[in-house]
Amino acid sequence: MQVAPSVKGRLWRSGKPQDDFEFDKLSEYLGDDDTLVWVDLCDPDHDALRELAEELGLNHWAVEDAVAAAERVKTTAYETHTFCTVYAVDVVADAADASARMLAMRRISAFVLPRGLITVRLTPDFDMTQVTRRWEEIGGQQYGIGALVHGLLDVVVDSHFAAVEALDDCIEAIEDELFDGASPKGGFQRRTFQMRRDLVNLRRVALPMREVINSIQHRRLHGDSARELDPLYADLYDHVLRVSEWTESLRDMITTIFETNLSLQDARLNTVMKKLTGWAAIIAVPTAITGFYGQNVQYPGFGTIAGFLASSSVIVVMMVVLYVMFRRRDWL
Repeated sequence: MQVAPSVKGRLWRSGKPQDDFEFDKLSEYLGDDDTLVWVDLCDPDHDALRELAEELGLNHWAVEDAVAAAERVKTTAYETHTFCTVYAVDVVADAADASARMLAMRRISAFVLPRGLITVRLTPDFDMTQVTRRWEEIGGQQYGIGALVHGLLDVVVDSHFAAVEALDDCIEAIEDELFDGASPKGGFQRRTFQMRRDLVNLRRVALPMREVINSIQHRRLHGDSARELDPLYADLYDHVLRVSEWTESLRDMITTIFETNLSLQDARLNTVMKKLTGWAAIIAVPTAITGFYGQNVQYPGFGTIAGFLASSSVIVVMMVVLYVMFRRRDWL
């Protein structure tokens, strides 16, 4: 059966990896109590995947969700298996466009069976080898399929940690730019808005992980090893809570940056208007005096050098007086 352009399967018997995995014998492997199977499907064919689901007794609607273009983070427990959808997050470094997305979402759907795990990915940009490494660090097949699922969820939650740390660093950099005394550059608001959008997307995939971990933890299908894995799942749930709390605090911070930037812009505008008003008052002095002496009437000093010197002296004196007064009041 041609299920996907990229199909990777791993087989363990009695805790030892095997090299004789055959996809057509998947049902046989899953029926063996001493066997553990992990099948990773990348960009699977929809019709072939439905045939596989019928063969293994997977829920039809769960299969539809696994290949849907957009699906929310969730977990659903069925009689024979558990289905979940999660998103790993990658930090895009050194983007050419400052307004480009900083975070990239990698969706992974999984069917958790008593002795097998079937993961479905729509794109090949998520490294599954790190899941195997985490699983082997825990103890491998010693703790059954629950340990393998823990390895997958642990990698996903760690990616959320890395993403929220990167956002935190960027927010600190924006705060430094906001209060460095100079006007923010032209792309400041664009970068801030993009960061806020990335944060919203991260919250959308990180906050529901609490329900996912809870559901997986209480419905593991791996027999007597549940007690040994309980502390690991409890620690994983604690990590999820920390990410959730961190994203909430970052949301408050980015909102504060928006409001502070607007307040600083208003303050800068008021300062500019105050200075312009002060200089306008100073410039109005010579205009007023020369306008008076420009009248076509006879007045003291008309047509004489003394009148010119008097008017010039009055202009200079009044401009200096106004300048000193405005400087003392910090209007200039």
